Amino acid sequence: MKHRIVVLGAGYAGANAAGRLAKRLHPAGTEITLVNADAEFVERVRMHQLATGQDLELRALADVFAGTGVRVRIARVEAVDVERKTVTDDLGEIGYDTLVYALGSTAADGGVPGVAEHAHFLAGKQSALRLRTRLADLAAGGTVLVVGGGLTGIEAVTEIAEARPDLDVSLAARGGLGDWLSEKAQDHLRRSFDRLGITLHEHTSVDSVEQAAAVTADGRAIPAQVTVWTAGFAVHPIAAATTLEVSETGRIVVDDTMRSVSHADVYAVGDAAFAPGASGTPLRMSCASGVPSAYLAADAIAARLTGREVPGNKIGYTAQCVSLGRRDAVVQWVTPDDRPKPAAVTGRTAARIKELICRSAAWSVAHPTAMAPVRRRHVLPAGESRQAGRPAPA
Repeated sequence: MKHRIVVLGAGYAGANAAGRLAKRLHPAGTEITLVNADAEFVERVRMHQLATGQDLELRALADVFAGTGVRVRIARVEAVDVERKTVTDDLGEIGYDTLVYALGSTAADGGVPGVAEHAHFLAGKQSALRLRTRLADLAAGGTVLVVGGGLTGIEAVTEIAEARPDLDVSLAARGGLGDWLSEKAQDHLRRSFDRLGITLHEHTSVDSVEQAAAVTADGRAIPAQVTVWTAGFAVHPIAAATTLEVSETGRIVVDDTMRSVSHADVYAVGDAAFAPGASGTPLRMSCASGVPSAYLAADAIAARLTGREVPGNKIGYTAQCVSLGRRDAVVQWVTPDDRPKPAAVTGRTAARIKELICRSAAWSVAHPTAMAPVRRRHVLPAGESRQAGRPAPA
């Protein structure tokens, strides 16, 4: 019997986990199935580009994983039963011996009235395409408000302002603009907003969204024929509906090898995992966390199945990158636990660095077996190690 590994989700984390497992483990003893609702890989870090009319490269998952031994199953996950070790999707039910949960996150409205009915989102391809259509229909002089002052909100508002200089574009942020960044980075953000003509509403909380305006906590109405909501993300509720131990936000609690602390045959990677980094600080929801967590989980699974030493957790951060249109950006250097350093790269140089990072992340998905040792290892019988008489590593 082959050891059945099922990977749920083919975003940056899931796709990289599946590819690395295929490179680590010999197909004679393993069967890897990748389940994803979309037939194509979605380059989520570029959704603001898709929304403003730019066309992205299409990468069919069937082509990406052709010849790797990974079986791609295009289906929407509906439930996971961690006691029976089964996954139910809209094609039926499949069993697993090891599960890699990488269903990621989606936009959250935070319970704010009117968001679900009137706002647009950037958490996925379909929502970005709906925003693309709405922006294309908007006449010159139209008003666009982006709510949320994080990386997604800043990238969205600058991309829209650059692509459509004929629109009145604004940003509402609960705090100050980029107030988690260094002074140099914050200064550059403000200059970029001035250059693009973006109206900034700092220290502003939006309490409701209407068809043509957003109403703030102090009762002001900000004109917005189009409201783009980027003020929060939430994980899919599937994990919280199981007996897995999850955080208050529904993320699967894992140890420093990305393995569930409650179910040893389940691993969680990317946004779906509540995971410690190398410094002990929880990893933030981002592509910068998703890819290395996928590598770590795949290496840990392969090590345990083949009787080798389980790798340590060395996940840490080096930078936060935010694009400001196509020719401008900020690359903020950070400590391994994500605190900003005084140094930052700005302008065109930063834009080139950000583009290189985005392309590298997409390349790792498009070449799923290129980032791991060439030699595939055979899975050992359960409980057996490579040294006779010793149990396999826990």
